[in-house]
Amino acid sequence: MTTDMSSVIPTDREFQLFQQLIENKLGIFLPPQKKALLSNRLWKRLIACDIKGFDEYYRYIQSPQGKGELNLALELITTNETYFFREQKHFDYLRDDILPGVKAGSNFRVWSAAASTGEEPYSIAMLLTDRCPTTWELLCSDVNRKVIEQAKVGIYPEMRIKNIPPDYLRRFCRKGVGSQEGNTRVNAELRQAVQFFTLNLHEDFPDLGQFDLVFLRNVLIYFENENKTKILERIASTLKPNGILFVGHSESLHGISSRFIPVKPAIYRLSAR
Repeated sequence: MTTDMSSVIPTDREFQLFQQLIENKLGIFLPPQKKALLSNRLWKRLIACDIKGFDEYYRYIQSPQGKGELNLALELITTNETYFFREQKHFDYLRDDILPGVKAGSNFRVWSAAASTGEEPYSIAMLLTDRCPTTWELLCSDVNRKVIEQAKVGIYPEMRIKNIPPDYLRRFCRKGVGSQEGNTRVNAELRQAVQFFTLNLHEDFPDLGQFDLVFLRNVLIYFENENKTKILERIASTLKPNGILFVGHSESLHGISSRFIPVKPAIYRLSAR
């Protein structure tokens, strides 16, 4: 089969099939302008499976024989680039406004609900280790099994670590040598302090307990309003009274959920019922 990209561009009808599949499985709405992304993420899988077009590939991943390939396709589509200490104002608010009010002797619980490859969770863990006045627990989830496995390993190229403060780099990271030169690894102590697992925000949550803070950043933008409301209702049920929710700076809960009160841009507090 040729590797010419022009031969594996999905038609509008084929894109709609994948659009519906992704929404049914993950609740994520893929807008029409994402057709190129779909093609770029999946065309190599067509070649690997010796399949000549997206219509045939769609039928294959819907078959019992294609179940493993379906999981792989969904993982490829939902992989997103991120980096350490992204949207710094959230970390400033955690450091300056939340953690000083945490009572010694309590257990401060945080959930990173769209953990991706781990940059966000490890950023949180560095700050909690440095500034949290009590014991803490950090749970981190993503729908994508592959990125969760990457996060557990905790190895990152230099371009992804540029926002880590120099003191944190010294305390929490180790530079790679030999075959790992140019990479940096989060140290074992920090890796062991973080709990990673897979979770689909589109489905009912397992019993995770109650959290003081939930990071749900740059993920709601992928859902239609109806699914956003359902996810936020589930998130609200995991927060302690007056618990805090961080969303992405391009995201707003206005007109989507009445469960949260805005505190600052992209920062919300759970409202009392």
